[in-house]
Amino acid sequence: DFRDCDFVVEAVFEEMELKQGVFREAEQVVSDTCILATNTSSLSITEMASKLKHSERVVGLHFFNPVAVLPLVEVIRGAQTNDVTLATAFAAAKTLRKTGILVKDSPAFLVNRLLIKMLVECLAVVDEGADFQFVDEVMLSLGLPMAPFELLGMVGPAVAAHVQETLNRAFGPQRFPINANLKRLVEAKKHGIYVGEPSHLRLDPEVKALWQTKGETSFRKEQIIERVLTNLTREVDLVMQEGVVKDTRDVDLAMIMGAGWPFFMGGITMYLDLAGYTPKVLQKVFFTF
Repeated sequence: DFRDCDFVVEAVFEEMELKQGVFREAEQVVSDTCILATNTSSLSITEMASKLKHSERVVGLHFFNPVAVLPLVEVIRGAQTNDVTLATAFAAAKTLRKTGILVKDSPAFLVNRLLIKMLVECLAVVDEGADFQFVDEVMLSLGLPMAPFELLGMVGPAVAAHVQETLNRAFGPQRFPINANLKRLVEAKKHGIYVGEPSHLRLDPEVKALWQTKGETSFRKEQIIERVLTNLTREVDLVMQEGVVKDTRDVDLAMIMGAGWPFFMGGITMYLDLAGYTPKVLQKVFFTF
């Protein structure tokens, strides 16, 4: 079935050895020019291709859920990915009526890295005593299409925890701490924070029983927004310093098309600037201008 394929996309579970095995088996039957693309949400493209005879034809092609709605595809170039493979990946994205953005092969790439940073702060606030639904309401006031803990239910705690662990290994516990409560949910095989119909969501009693808070801090809306946006600003700075993308406009476009960041705000970097959280990289751009 795979022998005549020109382009193969894998989307198996987020385990490096499993994905390497899938590509190794595929390479035995496909032609030498067949492109092998991975839909990984956080794993290294370079490492995934490292055991193949033709590592130059491996590329990241990361779609976003729900795929039928969100138009973004992160196209990730591994260390050995050649120009033909990269160009073909962009052409495939265009054929699928998706917007491809070139992203450096780095932990969790771009959109997931920023989304997990947001989730890390929201989880920490709940750990300190805030209510899940209150935090979601606060974040929705920014114009987001879906609240963080609703999104967690769509993505799944296991996937979120995996990406968090990837970022923790790459950047350390200060920036991406492992959340013990999230890990507890994964171990209990919980699929989300809420139960009920989308229009009448309520906190899952089992989640409430599992969640261990570190205090009973009472948060105001402004405190949560300040905390989340301050840390997002720092992460955007680091993303640009590391060259994950070439331009802040790529960050804005990716967050609008891959995470549903409100387009009327002009993008996340523009919003952070207007709200007084100007990333250092933007300060340099404006000063140069």
